[in-house]
Amino acid sequence: MALIGFVARKMNILSRHANPVIIQLMLYVTLPALILFSLDTTFSKELLMDFSWLIAMSVFVMTVSIVIGAFLRWRAALPEGQKSVYESLIVFGNQGFIGFAVIYMLMGEQGVVYLTLFNILYLVLIWSYGIYLFTRNDASVTWRALFLNPGILATLVGLAMLFLPFNWPDMLLRTFEDVGKMTVPLSMILIGSLLADTRFEDFKLYSKNLYIWSASLMKLWILPLTLLVFLFLQVPEQLLLIAVLTAGMPSATTTTVYAQKFGADAVFASYGVIHSTTLCMLTIPLMYSLLQWMIK
Repeated sequence: MALIGFVARKMNILSRHANPVIIQLMLYVTLPALILFSLDTTFSKELLMDFSWLIAMSVFVMTVSIVIGAFLRWRAALPEGQKSVYESLIVFGNQGFIGFAVIYMLMGEQGVVYLTLFNILYLVLIWSYGIYLFTRNDASVTWRALFLNPGILATLVGLAMLFLPFNWPDMLLRTFEDVGKMTVPLSMILIGSLLADTRFEDFKLYSKNLYIWSASLMKLWILPLTLLVFLFLQVPEQLLLIAVLTAGMPSATTTTVYAQKFGADAVFASYGVIHSTTLCMLTIPLMYSLLQWMIK
């Protein structure tokens, strides 16, 4: 699927304006639909227990990520416009697009339910703390900007329906399902298209940047592996698998958007995201294989 996006962009079937359109379509239409469809399930005590574990793991890994990201930013010998980018590359991953694609392909709708619950804290932080990283001197995060995020709105509505004694009408639910399942191919096509826009010379130059390598290493491997401490707490294997794989997603494309919007180094951000996205094609299968071996 990513190769299709790559070829389509190289042949100019997808124009240079296509990537922002695809991102908007996923952010405001397909991903909320997938969340609403996936959360249409029966509430139970088992689900409440699973929800508690997922929140605990989410709080743990986000706290560790924020602390380590802040420390590495303080130690980094980078221009101010790159420090905020560097920290954001470490803390925030592409859990909304690639995360949903990977977990859906592995575990289907049930996996997306768990991932949605795991992502609640992440969604709040990326729309608040994520903006703060780029606006430390004049932070202007409002409740309106925070809760009008489509991902949060869809999650809140889905959770409300989860606890209510009725479900969506069948016709509407089928619409959510059909539209939501477009998230997987669209996210892969987007990755291919982003890679096609990368100049080889620039990519080679930024690939030698030790800070981009350290951000990718932290995001894709070291931080998700900290969650293995939950092995000793007898967390259900499926939940641990979802948490670790999701925490090991590449850096969020939102970092580039924030860098452009708030005057940071957007080029540095773009190549940091592309670098980790390229490496994730290797690290995600390796992480999955490691987890399967450890769990067995």
